[in-house]
This record gives sequence, structure tokens and C-alpha cells, in this order.
Amino acid sequence: MRYVRRSLEPVLLGAAGEFPVVVLTGPRQSGKTTLLRRLFSESHGYVSLDLPDVRASASADPRGFLALHPPPVVFDEVQAVPELFPYLKAAVDENRERPGQFILTGSQNLLLGQGITESLAGRAAVLQLMPFSNRELAGLPDDPLPWQEGTRKEHPRQTHPYLWDKLIRGYYPEIATDPDRDSRLWHASYVQTYLERDVRSLRNIGDLGRFQLFLRALAARNAQVLNLSNLSRDIGITVNSVKAWLSVLEASYQVYILRPFFVNVGKRLIKTPKVYFTDLGTLCYLLGFHDPEQAMESPLAGSLFETAVVDEVLKALLHQGIEPRMYYWRTLAGAEVDLVLEKGDELLPIEVKASTTPKPETARHLRVFKHDFPERVLRGYVIHPGELTLPLGDGFIALPFARV
Repeated sequence: MRYVRRSLEPVLLGAAGEFPVVVLTGPRQSGKTTLLRRLFSESHGYVSLDLPDVRASASADPRGFLALHPPPVVFDEVQAVPELFPYLKAAVDENRERPGQFILTGSQNLLLGQGITESLAGRAAVLQLMPFSNRELAGLPDDPLPWQEGTRKEHPRQTHPYLWDKLIRGYYPEIATDPDRDSRLWHASYVQTYLERDVRSLRNIGDLGRFQLFLRALAARNAQVLNLSNLSRDIGITVNSVKAWLSVLEASYQVYILRPFFVNVGKRLIKTPKVYFTDLGTLCYLLGFHDPEQAMESPLAGSLFETAVVDEVLKALLHQGIEPRMYYWRTLAGAEVDLVLEKGDELLPIEVKASTTPKPETARHLRVFKHDFPERVLRGYVIHPGELTLPLGDGFIALPFARV
């Protein structure tokens, strides 16, 4: 498998030169181990805590284990041994000024976050590595994003069918870099092994068949305002179980919860969150889509493309070390903006359209949003799967997905 440069690399190296502990999180198989070995193989030792015998040794004698593996060292899947965290804190406190002592990885934010909060607060930089972005796969430089200050180079053009072929395969490294790999079999294995493994370790769920049903029911509601009561009724579990299972998916980075943007401007806004799967390939597998034409012609094509845009923006921000401040906006009167980014006092509205021929009227909801927040909205974008970049008036631009 060829190595693809990750846009997180300079952020990760910068954090290792500044903090005594760096924590790299993200979903399983997103490339964390490959990235760390690429950057730190000559400067750090490496220990995988995913191996049962190593995990047992570290758990039984944390102090002795750290003595055998002194810093600088990479501990992979450290959430598997929570007993290590207090001893890591003690080791760091012996020399707080030394940066890059421990590089930790984890794929379960719930357990990992507890260890950081309780033992490593103030000592660790926490970064997230998601599956590949379009920019990374295209080998493009890390120039500013179109919704940030500065200018940028054009992407190479991607035709509409080719774009959907990439989307339906997904962006996990193993399949994104190997066009001969059967993506459907890969995602089936991923769901059945990695997700169920995280389910067992994070929540005591005995009926994995019911959890699979929950996954598919949630996939059918992807990019929609989420009604927990309806979801629980459809699959025959309690609302509390739905909340618990959803927290498992969020903690293992399989879904992203997009919450509504709310400022009291005299309108009632819908305050229920939306859920997006963080990899479109996994989502398409759960929905039963096996080829680009099937996805493109489906009634769900719009929500699939919306998910692709949300995922791409999320990756771009996370891989720059920026905490995403992302929301959606919808009024009961029917005005809706798919994505709102907040950066200081500025709000950047983004509308997503699956049509390849954007017109000025496609920005009408952006104009409604700007009318409500005239001092905070300076520009906005309509993202589409075509090739043209077009001005839409009032500071709004139609931007190809290939340029995101």
C-alpha cells in the first residue's frame, strides 16, 4: 500500500515539539499507526497495546512496563490499558519541560478521553486523524481552504461519475489506495469486526444482531434531523438504548453529530441534531449501494452528497488541528442552510446541491441566513459535484466539490 502524505503531519510534529504527551485519536483503520511510524520511527520506540500478551503485562505491572519502555515512545491503542494513565502522568511530571515523551493513539474517544481528563489534563495535545480527504488523495498542498483567508490552487477536474465512484468506495486507506480491493467486502468486514469490537468494549450489548439493525436504521436517517423516539420504536429498543448505542458510534468516530445553530433572532429554530456517518463508503454499504450509478440515481443521492461535503469539511478542520465549530440552520418556516461554520465573529454558511448546474436561486437560503445575520456573514458557498466555479451574487459562490 503506497504511503499518502497526511495533512495532519506538520500539526502532529509541531505538537510533539511542544507538549510532553501527544494523543492521536480517530477511527480504526484510519492510518494512525502508519502515520506515526512514518514520522517517529527513528526518534521513538513503538509498542502496540492491541496485542493480548503486551496488554496483560502493562495492566499487571504498569510501573515495570513503563520502565521497560522509557520515553520517547509510541504506545498504540493505549485506551486498552487504562491502568497506565496515572503512571504516565507521574513519568511526565518528573520532566514536564521535555516535549514528545509519549505519543499515544486510541480509537475509542470515550475511554481515552476519561484517561486524559483524569490523568493527563494540561499535559497532552489531542489530535484526530480521520480517513483520507480528497485533498490528501490528490497530493495537493495544504493551502488555505476556500472558506478561510487566502487563495488556493485549483483541483484537477473530476468528472461526475468518477467522483461518485470514489465516494461509494470510501476513504479508508486500505481501499482508497488499492482500486482492485473489493470495497463491499472490506466494509462488511469492518462493520462486523471493528465496530462490534468497540461495541463490546464500550457497552455491554448482548444482541449484536439488533445493533446491526440499529446501524442500518441510522444509516437510512443519515443527514436528517434525528428523532430518537421514532428510531427506538422502529427497531424495538428503548430511547436510552438508542442514546447509548449512538454514543458508541460517536466515541469510535463512526458518526458525527451536527447540532443546530441557535441565536435568538426572534425565530423558532429546530433544535434537534443531525447525524452524519464519517465515511461515505461505510454508509453506502449499510444502505446497500454497490455501484456509483445506483447511488447517483437513488432518492438518497442528495443526502449522500451532503454527507460527503460535511465529512470533507470535518476532515479539513481536524487535520489542521482546529476544533470544528460546525452547525446546521433550519427554521420552521422552511429556510435551511446545510452547514454553518463559526470562526470568531464570522459565520460561513454552506449549502450543498447535488445538481451540477448551480444557479443564483440555489443560494436563496444563504441570502435568508445573511439577512438574519448581516454583520456576521461576509460570504458563503454552494457546493456542487460539477466543475464550474460561479459567482451567485451577494458574496456567494458556487464551488465544485473537487475544490473543497
